[in-house]
Order: sequence, then structure tokens, then C-alpha cells
Amino acid sequence: MITQNKEVETFIKNAKAWKNEILKIRNLLLSLQLDESLKWQKPCYSFKESNIVIIQPFKSCLGLMFFKGSLLKDSNKILVNNGPNSQAAKRLEFHSVEEIEDQKDIIKKYIKEAINIEESGEKVTFKKTHSTPEELKNYFKKNQALKNAFHSLTPGRQRAYILFFTSAKQSETRNSRIEKLIPQILKGKGIDGR
Repeated sequence: MITQNKEVETFIKNAKAWKNEILKIRNLLLSLQLDESLKWQKPCYSFKESNIVIIQPFKSCLGLMFFKGSLLKDSNKILVNNGPNSQAAKRLEFHSVEEIEDQKDIIKKYIKEAINIEESGEKVTFKKTHSTPEELKNYFKKNQALKNAFHSLTPGRQRAYILFFTSAKQSETRNSRIEKLIPQILKGKGIDGR
């Protein structure tokens, strides 16, 4: 029997939007025997300690993001890219409880496929899309601890930092951003401080 996570219950209780939709999706996920926890301040569901999906409330919809969504067949052609820089994650979007109810068999099919992918050990092959900016390379030359700490971060955290640094058009701004975030990198934290 899967138990409901108290942190997720608090998240739902405090939800400003999509509360009924979150409850509907949550019940469906728990019926599939997924473990429930709060990660990245959102309800996350895992199978044998591997993340499968996370509930993402947006202004315009409720998202159910699959961590390895790019590996799903998407036979119904309903998955949405999770962002311009996301290579693995894809999500389903919902606008009402009725929509979730109407699609519950499809949702279950996608979740079961995601679980099978996780059990198979299949991994997403990431394409390197952004190279390390010269400014960061210069900091690495001066600070071996920074270089080691950066390369110890998960690929996703490294990518988030690089995207943030390279989004600045001027070298001076890139240097300023790097300087500001060095303490965070040295602590092994992601760009969002977690």
C-alpha cells in the first residue's frame, strides 16, 4: 500500500490553482503504486527510487512531466516539449478535471510505458548544445576547486549554469554572473540554490 506524503498533502492544500486537477492526477498516480514525494517543491512520483513524473502547475494548465518523455512512443501525439533547452523531459497538459477523467486510460498507458523504460535501464542520449563559455574556462584556470566542483554537478545543473552564463551578450556580464554564482557552485548547488 502506497502512503500519501504529508508534504504533498500540504502542497495540495496550499495550491492556489489546479487543486482539483492535482488531486485527480495524484489519485491516478498513486493507483499505479508509484512512490510519492515532494521534490523541487512539486509532487514527484517515482518507481524503485527513479523519478517517473512530476506535477507542474502552470498559469495556463496543469502539466504532468515525464522525466524521460523523449523516450516515450507518444502514440497519441499529445506530449509537449518541456522547454527549448529540454532534451529529455516532455509533458502532458490538462485544463480541467473532466479532461483528466476523459484521458485517464491514455495517461495510465504513458505512465506504464515510462515505468517500463525505467526498468529497462534505457537512458536519454543528450546532445551537447552549448559549450563552456571562455569566461568560465578562465575562472577554471585560476580556481581548480571551482573547476572540480562544477564538473561534480549533475549534467542538468551544469547545463543550467552554462545556459545562464551564455545568455548574456557581453563578456563583462558573463563574468559578473559567474563571479556571483561561484559560492553556489562550490557548495554543489544548482543555479536555483538547491
